[in-house]
Amino acid sequence: MTLVRFIAIDGSVMETRGSPGDRLLDLAQAYGQPLEGTCEGQMACSTCHVIVTAEDFARLPKASEDEEDMLDLAAGATRTSRLACQIWLEEALDGLTVRIPGEARNMQGR
Repeated sequence: MTLVRFIAIDGSVMETRGSPGDRLLDLAQAYGQPLEGTCEGQMACSTCHVIVTAEDFARLPKASEDEEDMLDLAAGATRTSRLACQIWLEEALDGLTVRIPGEARNMQGR
């Protein structure tokens, strides 16, 4: 199991564990984090944008060109921003910490 920490907009930290192969977006939604992901991973939106800690960002595989293009549309994106729908958990990511941007817009009411 892979430990993941979500830092909410209010600064609170929620820790959970996911299995290798789980998408970060699915884990976030299962535990009530305000990430919409309405495009179902088809790279047509940026509503599942998270900010990865600098230490953890280096452990992630490089973002695809399509993901980089979608991040250009995300409100509050930083140099360590990624789309949660494009992060697949694996043992090498144990302890991954991501922040939910303050600009998160959740149209589904979560």
